[in-house]
Amino acid sequence: MDVSAFRHHEPALCETHRVLDRVGDKWSLYTITVLATGTKRFTELKREVDGISQRMLTATLRGLERDGIVTRTVYPVIPPRVEYTLTPLGHTLVDAVQSLMNWAESHLEEIALARKSYDSREG
Repeated sequence: MDVSAFRHHEPALCETHRVLDRVGDKWSLYTITVLATGTKRFTELKREVDGISQRMLTATLRGLERDGIVTRTVYPVIPPRVEYTLTPLGHTLVDAVQSLMNWAESHLEEIALARKSYDSREG
């Protein structure tokens, strides 16, 4: 892997940084993971994305929709029904997001020990 690109501040890398900010934040990661299992209504997402507020879920979904990762479908019924699903582009993220989640889960104990060690030095 050529890491030299990480050291430059070229315009393309700045745009890459903005995309990574969107897909790499914790709420987007959780939302993508939940939508990987299929189309969901807002209330289902709210229930399954543990700890997210309604306002934050709305903002997350709007950002993912803006970037072409999620599609929002409104059905003309009363009361209105809105569903969210991953786009084909969004589906290309699933493996990468799942790998990151798997890495975090498999290293929880090591990270907890590292934090404990670090915190004990701070006092």
